[in-house]
Amino acid sequence: MKRQLKFWLVFIGIGSILSCEKEQQKTLDLSQANIVISAQIKSPIQETAASILVEEIKKRTDLQLELNNNWDSKTTIALALANEKELFGKKVPARNGENTPESKKEGYRIFHQKDGDKNTLWVIAADKRGILYGIGKLLRTAKMENGKITLNPNIDFSESPEYALRGHQFGYRNTANSWDAWTVEQFDQHFREQVLFGANSFENIPFQEADSSPHFKVDPQIMEVELSKICEKYDADYWVWTPAPHDLTIKNAHQDGLAEQEAFYAKCPRLDGVFVPGGDPGENHPAQLIPYLNDLSEILHKYHPNAGIWVSLQGFNKEKVEYFFNYLNSDSPDWLKGVVYGPSSPPIDLEREMLPKKYLHRFYPDITHTVRCHYPVDNWDQAYGLTLGREPINPQPLMYTQLFRRDTKHTDGFITYSDGSHDDVNKVLWSQLGWDSKKDPKTIVHEYTQFFFGPKVAEEAAQGIFDLEKNWDGPILENNGIKETLALWKKLEENNPDLASNWRWQQLIMRAYYDAYIQDRLAYEKRLEAEAYEILAQANTIGADKTMSDALHHINKADTELVSQDLKEKVFEYGEKLFQSIGAQTSVEKYQARSAERGAILDFIDYPLNNRWWLEDEFKKIDELKSEAEKLARLEFIKNYESPGEGSFYDNISSADAKHVSSKTDDAIDFLWENDGLSRKRLSTQLFQFSPTLEYNDLDPSSNYLIRVSGYGEALLRANGERLKPTKYEKGFEEFKEFPLSKDLIKDGQLKISFDKPDEEHLNWRKQSRVTDVWLIKQ
Repeated sequence: MKRQLKFWLVFIGIGSILSCEKEQQKTLDLSQANIVISAQIKSPIQETAASILVEEIKKRTDLQLELNNNWDSKTTIALALANEKELFGKKVPARNGENTPESKKEGYRIFHQKDGDKNTLWVIAADKRGILYGIGKLLRTAKMENGKITLNPNIDFSESPEYALRGHQFGYRNTANSWDAWTVEQFDQHFREQVLFGANSFENIPFQEADSSPHFKVDPQIMEVELSKICEKYDADYWVWTPAPHDLTIKNAHQDGLAEQEAFYAKCPRLDGVFVPGGDPGENHPAQLIPYLNDLSEILHKYHPNAGIWVSLQGFNKEKVEYFFNYLNSDSPDWLKGVVYGPSSPPIDLEREMLPKKYLHRFYPDITHTVRCHYPVDNWDQAYGLTLGREPINPQPLMYTQLFRRDTKHTDGFITYSDGSHDDVNKVLWSQLGWDSKKDPKTIVHEYTQFFFGPKVAEEAAQGIFDLEKNWDGPILENNGIKETLALWKKLEENNPDLASNWRWQQLIMRAYYDAYIQDRLAYEKRLEAEAYEILAQANTIGADKTMSDALHHINKADTELVSQDLKEKVFEYGEKLFQSIGAQTSVEKYQARSAERGAILDFIDYPLNNRWWLEDEFKKIDELKSEAEKLARLEFIKNYESPGEGSFYDNISSADAKHVSSKTDDAIDFLWENDGLSRKRLSTQLFQFSPTLEYNDLDPSSNYLIRVSGYGEALLRANGERLKPTKYEKGFEEFKEFPLSKDLIKDGQLKISFDKPDEEHLNWRKQSRVTDVWLIKQ
């Protein structure tokens, strides 16, 4: 018995030792690591790499790692180039073959080497940029907590970028909703963080007037040079977006434009790309634009011999496009580096196909806007469009992953269009997909939350970001997840007070509160409107005047008997925090935002989500009618505006809950946006499509129908492919066109309504025809 007991004690002891050893191998502890950097990594990256590692680790752990060019420490982080054989007497790990990621431009390998009781974490890169990207991967995946930094052991990870160009626009100008308030130090830190997530290019918009923004802390003429210096520090390409003179046919415009550009080139320490949009702004014909660009390239190369001239074909009509490509094919100019695809350019795949192979093709995707933009939010509830507007906090990892994979494949890379800090998640997503378009967005977002918020909250915060995107999917009143999203972020907010000053944290929590407030307010205001229509139903009994007075009093409770003010107060609290932390301008009056469109979401948080403003104006018109009968008839029409009766149907074209609309706008120039977003028109009038399609099933094939359309301008309507003739054809807002539909066209009970697009290319989009409401009324 004693022998058996002794055996088991020995067995348990050995098991404990093995268990401890196994436990020790679960992590690679870098808390006491020494940093060794190869002398072959040239300045300024030699110094930049060291400062990034030391500073970013200290911020998150309070540890001060040392730099010593020896191997005395038990744990070492070693930075070396792939072509090196040795680093201070120690052999640099190398793999056979020429196709390893660390041998390709900007590629790197992170490799854990164990030698006895010593551990070396190698960052081996093809070039100095690759060193920074390897450091980025290390910092994004390491778990950093107070007094501790660990990494999974036995790591052997390598990658090189799929796309050569990966960047973002940071125009230091008043149009931006936040970074016109930034200092040089804030830009330096932000560019660093973008590089750590894989970006290699940054684009500024120079030539801003010093008094053009009330938020400038640095003269823009100075900042445009400082941004160039920051790019040099991180070996990132410095680009500028510089439109040509609006009309090059004006006397001296050509030479004046060149002179302004030359003065900038001369003072800029680094410049790699000059992007001149062909339109937006500007309407120059390529016959004038091409000579200007040619002369511009000669001036540019005097100061920056390797910099490139780029141009977009934005706003070009067919004749301009053909002229431009005929010129490239016949003259094959060397001064042009490439073509930029932007909003209103020719189709991206066609542009790539027409572009001679000697030229590069850069993507200029809009990842910053939600409406009236390149990539409108899909299936967005109208209430968000009316309140959150064009530049809200908009993390959309799933949507942008899909769009990246669809469109970027036609290009050599991208510099995104951005006008503020609100799209920060989207920037990181695009940068990482530029390395590997197949990368799981969940991995990218988790690295984002771990790096910026810490490992303890990384998983839940990542889920919270995806939940914020789900908040925007479909009708708000059918979305049960909005309150669950708020509950998650409230828990994170309460349990992590140490993150309260983190601006990325502030943005995400603010959105969670905003969405929940809009949901509560929409439900309340829609109920008030429905009850107001019930009051209108009493008009024949109590009279038109009293009916209107009672209905208006009831629906206006939305302004006097308020709901969920605790949620609204939190939104405003975070608006103030964001202004203090990064100068985010969420209000025109309160924070001097450039305009209502530029992220001023606080100014619209209480914009009516029912038609009380419209009803008030309609009732004033009814007051002027001569007879009670006319008043009652108009009130009856208003009451039944969205309820045409049994067997009939109504659709608000741009509402997420429209039952019969099968089209989705591919260009969200779909918001009326009058009176700086404070329109008093019906809510259904304010969002629209240019040429929607609607589909109906199970119609009564023995009945005729009437199709009624509201909108603006023309309505070239087809029913099951046949163009219908109208019997009424009013073209103004909230006026009506009517098209009789014969039962002969719906013998199977099926109907598809479509609209031909009229020839209106010569008109500004605000003047082009659109559809807002469609009724199918059984006769």
